[in-house]
Amino acid sequence: MYKNPGHTVIIIIENSDKLVLIRRNIEPYKGSIMFPGGFVEYGETVEHAAHRESMEESGASIELIDILGIYSDPKRDPRGHNISTVFVAKMVSNKLKAGDDADEVYLLAPEEIDISKLGFDHPQIFKHYLLWKKQKGTYWSGK
Repeated sequence: MYKNPGHTVIIIIENSDKLVLIRRNIEPYKGSIMFPGGFVEYGETVEHAAHRESMEESGASIELIDILGIYSDPKRDPRGHNISTVFVAKMVSNKLKAGDDADEVYLLAPEEIDISKLGFDHPQIFKHYLLWKKQKGTYWSGK
């Protein structure tokens, strides 16, 4: 029997000059601020998972615009080896509502985000997003 990593999606949702973030209400990283995301379900595409997780955690209907990168460091998630596809998306609805693994949803300008309060490897992902805004590119765990 092979032991394989899990797959998750993370969505950086832009709304004009602000980003959608959630406060996580479960462990690990309970109380941390992060981008919406979650596990890809069996039989589901990563694109569908991004749309579903965005709605479940933030209430945001989105349009995917790019892939920021793939994050696969085996130590990035304390629950085990999970690989994340990170999307950049545009919010197409203004009805934010926390749900699922989130108890709060925020709309913050990048300069308002306290990087020290981001959970998992979201500080690295956020730094890569800021680089992506200046010069489009693809990023990953070791970059």
